[in-house]
Amino acid sequence: MTAMTASSLHPAQVLLGAQAGHAVLPVCDHYSGVEERMRKSLQLQQQMTQEFGRCVFDVTLDCEDGAAVGEEREHARLVVALLQASDPANRVAARVHAVDHPAFADDIAAIAGEAGEHLSHIMVPKVESVDDVIQAEKLLDRACSVRVPLHVLIESPLAVHHAHEIAAHPRVQSISFGLMDFVSAHGGAIPASAMGVAGQFSHPLVVRAKLEIASACHAHGKVPSHCVVTEFKDAEALQRAAGQAADEFGYTRMWSIHPAQIRPILRAFAPTDALIEQAARIVRAAADAQWAPISDDGVLHDRASYRYFWQVLERAAQTGRALPQAVREWL
Repeated sequence: MTAMTASSLHPAQVLLGAQAGHAVLPVCDHYSGVEERMRKSLQLQQQMTQEFGRCVFDVTLDCEDGAAVGEEREHARLVVALLQASDPANRVAARVHAVDHPAFADDIAAIAGEAGEHLSHIMVPKVESVDDVIQAEKLLDRACSVRVPLHVLIESPLAVHHAHEIAAHPRVQSISFGLMDFVSAHGGAIPASAMGVAGQFSHPLVVRAKLEIASACHAHGKVPSHCVVTEFKDAEALQRAAGQAADEFGYTRMWSIHPAQIRPILRAFAPTDALIEQAARIVRAAADAQWAPISDDGVLHDRASYRYFWQVLERAAQTGRALPQAVREWL
């Protein structure tokens, strides 16, 4: 590779190779299913997009928990209308019913069929195996010509067992962990305390499930998304849980179920100012050196560490942090 060619390539192409095309998603996925809250969520997304200059969180319009029994079709029609009215600059998704629910096929047909070009993705809950993914993919392709990504929610011990097969499917972009259903799926063998902020990071079976999902996602270049914190009025607990999810469990994304949770999640997943400055300095110096090894503050760096620091900069951009001038051209 000539010097001119090396310097003209984007850092992601040089450092990530084939992975350069993999999804870099907002770190927060905000769920709402009641009409008033869905509309307010979309308004807030628009406001924060203007504030940060980019879409910093997804809005997922929820059919599974949002639709009243017997009114699934009407709720899906509402989701379609909201999607069609959404700003194309923002990311809006829909959670449909589970594959074994009578409304599943109708949800896909209506939402993807009429608003597929507005969807950032479809979330499928209660996925047990890759067969469920294949079923959803077939319905999506039948309903819509746009290749809409699939996000899936793993909520049982069996699904955790199949996490690597699910993550390997090319249509799957992200896997989320459903904590409360996972706990209840154990027939009382896991105490209710494991659904709380403290218990979910200490109970061995819950910890194992979270790590299996994160590992499967990273093995296949997918995005692991952490479960909700139900203590939505406790900002300190949420910040602590988000920090643990990011720093100790390898999650790069997290659910929000209340608008007050969005900014704490952004803060928890954002790199520190010092790390951003270090990452920008090292990546800029690496590019200037045509990606050959360099020394920074007496420490040797090569493409392995360049890759890490580049991903720090990507995460800084995702979370709306100010970027040093030296790297703004790339992000």
